[in-house]
Amino acid sequence: MPQTETHLSFDVDGTAVSAAYDRPENPWATVVVAHGAGAGMEHPFLRGFTEALNALGLASLRFNFPYREAGRKFPDRPPAAIATWRAAMALAAEQGQAHEDAGPVWAAGKSFGGRMASMAVAEGMPAGGLIYLGYPLHPPGKPDKLRDGHLYGLTTPMLFLQGTRDPFATAEILTDVVSRIGQSGVLQWVDGGDHSFAVAGLKRQAGEVGASLAAPVAGFIRANT
Repeated sequence: MPQTETHLSFDVDGTAVSAAYDRPENPWATVVVAHGAGAGMEHPFLRGFTEALNALGLASLRFNFPYREAGRKFPDRPPAAIATWRAAMALAAEQGQAHEDAGPVWAAGKSFGGRMASMAVAEGMPAGGLIYLGYPLHPPGKPDKLRDGHLYGLTTPMLFLQGTRDPFATAEILTDVVSRIGQSGVLQWVDGGDHSFAVAGLKRQAGEVGASLAAPVAGFIRANT
């Protein structure tokens, strides 16, 4: 696939952060993708994921949170992360309008990035739907500290892609949470996957792992568009 990525920058409360936009010809939707707490937008997992989305006819926009742009390790607090999400979604919509592509704009994120997207939507951010690439339901070993309260009021379509060995989401608890969300929430398991979707005994590069998640994501978006 020829490289058509466009590097962009956008402002978040006076701080410039990076983004990368890519699109096939005549995309039918756009997916904005946020990184997890420990890696930025250039991580091979995210690149593999968005490149595979592009091959399936979806435009994509990856972006950094301000803390990552500044080289800090500790993630931004929710207000800053939510402001970043709002700005990134607006940028993606602008790109679609510039190319006269009026398809829906979805929000997706790895772990922390997905959770912040859900909080942004809970606070009114428009989105065609939400994609969670490993939702961090609770800290490892602490299933009593759930991060689920804001999810139950969301009515936008939500896909939870989760590894069955993910220590950030006890299977029984996540199953119950998604069932209580109702029809808008769908849970899809990746058998044997950990929080990075690596499967024991299956040797794959991070980019290949990310790419493997594109098809179920595209299918869910298509079914809910």
